[in-house]
Amino acid sequence: MDKWEYMIVDSKDIGAYRSFRYKDCSEVEQYLNALGADGWEIVNLDLDCHYPGSMVGGSLDQKKEPQFMFTGVAKRAKPS
Repeated sequence: MDKWEYMIVDSKDIGAYRSFRYKDCSEVEQYLNALGADGWEIVNLDLDCHYPGSMVGGSLDQKKEPQFMFTGVAKRAKPS
């Protein structure tokens, strides 16, 4: 029977600023591909994009750069 090890992946734990703040998902994809190269498989991922800052005139100020954040679970086979 296969045995697995699990890891929580959270964008807050990555990088010097402890969060992703990018214009697109390419940096997130690079991170996830690096995990895959190490044998990790993402089994659940919640990706969220929001615009930081306050509401302006009752609507969201989208002039600021979006922030991509995620949390999830990864697994890989445990060595025998």
